[in-house]
Amino acid sequence: MTHAIVIRNQGGPEEMKWESTDVGAPGSGQVKLKQTAIGLNYIDCYHRSGLYPLEMPSGIGMEAAGIVEAVGDGVTDLAVGDRVAYASGPPGSYTQERNMAADRVVKLPNSINDETAAAMMLQGMTTQYLIRSTYRVKAGETILFHAAAGGVGLIACQWLKQLGATVIGTVGSDEKAELAKAHGCDHTIIYTRENFVYRVKEITNGEGVPVVYDSVGADTYPGSLDCLAPLGMMVSFGNASGPIKDFDPGLLAAKGSLYFTRPTLMTYTAKRDDLVASANDLFAAVENGVKIEINQRYPLKDAEQAHRDLEGRKTTGSTIFLP
Repeated sequence: MTHAIVIRNQGGPEEMKWESTDVGAPGSGQVKLKQTAIGLNYIDCYHRSGLYPLEMPSGIGMEAAGIVEAVGDGVTDLAVGDRVAYASGPPGSYTQERNMAADRVVKLPNSINDETAAAMMLQGMTTQYLIRSTYRVKAGETILFHAAAGGVGLIACQWLKQLGATVIGTVGSDEKAELAKAHGCDHTIIYTRENFVYRVKEITNGEGVPVVYDSVGADTYPGSLDCLAPLGMMVSFGNASGPIKDFDPGLLAAKGSLYFTRPTLMTYTAKRDDLVASANDLFAAVENGVKIEINQRYPLKDAEQAHRDLEGRKTTGSTIFLP
């Protein structure tokens, strides 16, 4: 019998329960996976809390790596024994085994182990679409990335340096500042004691930046707009401090004809070809030197504590569960 984390009511971390479950055989177009490592991401907290509603009861989690144990009818490009990973819905990756749509799964290259894959698929492909599609960062540009010591932030800092960009990153402590710097962040701003808008203007000689990547949400939203140069783009891709409320489009005009977007990985990888291209771009970046920092590991049954640590901003880099 396999075990999984199940939520029967959306709410706090205590709503996640370790339960036995029967996975069954894969259906048509599916593969059955024995999961070897599972990623923790902030979207999991949104699903658990109810910020992003789910039909109850529900599994939770969007990312994992593992081995194909069985294939359903119609699956031709995956075989039993293949090492694979995914970062996709439906929620339910917090489990020892699961059935997954084969077109949402990608094969892993030999150069990337299972733990690294589980730690990087969602955060890495998020980075990929943010800096290569939503706003295509060019060499010589200076950009602002909030939460630079987080999972996405550490990947982004390194990848942006590969592209020749200058990175300004906000962090919450001196320790996180050092971590971000060690991964390519050129200028760190400790937002708990520095005015990040003032510092961005100081660093850019008053010009501002062409793009701000903001996963923090409510606490940083107004200031992020003030950091942008005219015609700049505000990329809001998370709500760590709570969702943005009372959005006023008039502010975009008043602050320099700005652009505002709220993208999601699921849109950018909805087509199979786009998913594979994103994953391959990520694999190449890692093979070229982007390091995936797994700074926390938890037994899967301890998901409650992992969520408390993530929401308490006690984590850095990537976090994985071991099933």
